Amino acid sequence: MSAFLSIRNLSAAIRGGPRLLRAVSLDVEVGEVRGLVGESGAGKSMIGKAVLGILPRAVEVVAGEIWLDGVDLLRLRPAERRRRIGATAALIPQDPLTALNPSRRIGRQITDRLVDILGWRRGAAEARALELLNEVRVPEPERVMRAYPHELSGGMRQRVLIASAFAAEPKLIVADEPTTALDVTVQKQILRLIAQMQARHGTALLFVTHDLGVVSKVCGSLSVLYGGLVVEETSVRDFFRAPAHPYSAALLAATPKYTDPAAGLNPVPAAVIDAVRAEVAAADRNWPHG
Repeated sequence: MSAFLSIRNLSAAIRGGPRLLRAVSLDVEVGEVRGLVGESGAGKSMIGKAVLGILPRAVEVVAGEIWLDGVDLLRLRPAERRRRIGATAALIPQDPLTALNPSRRIGRQITDRLVDILGWRRGAAEARALELLNEVRVPEPERVMRAYPHELSGGMRQRVLIASAFAAEPKLIVADEPTTALDVTVQKQILRLIAQMQARHGTALLFVTHDLGVVSKVCGSLSVLYGGLVVEETSVRDFFRAPAHPYSAALLAATPKYTDPAAGLNPVPAAVIDAVRAEVAAADRNWPHG
């Protein structure tokens, strides 16, 4: 596999229940920023969680491969899988308040991963944490290292999570809607910061979002999902210029035009939904469990 992350025919379902991912295939090269877009429930976050090995217990992978740096993660024993993922990948989660442990100081939450998973000495890990807090422009990083999450604003907490994600120099980061819980002004700052950090460190980035405006600013390529099925893969430039799939075109047309407040909303037409649901049904006829 030439791509750093290569997902092949990945299918997943709730045990004994609904299907969530349907033969998903996509590649992410080192240094590439790929967006995963679609409506809520399309399976975007499930792909990221499958890569990082943090799917809910009720969800099982029923078929497929997840190649990370030349190794199929799904063929590894759980302990080896966790070790390999911890050394090469990281997550920037959606909600900076719930993602941080309220009873532990910020410094410990950044350094524990370096110490416990990667074997760093505590002093070196603390120095790295201070370096990264400076890099993400957290004021008074020494004070922040001693602070608890509730003592920081939402924007500062998200900066801490970005610093934590980049701490071990991962080759892949999954960003799961990292600006959803922030106000618009802070969103812009965080998106700019993630883009700068990704470019500076050359990290591959899988960016989960439902916001096409975010895609236009951050991503170079994207995969469009509906019902756990990838319906289009393209460059961001081509997507905004001429989306190939009718559902992609309908999503783009449904995006509010903030430059024209008088323009009405354009919901995805029922005919388009019917057609893409037929594609999902066709995929289900090839479902691994029959």
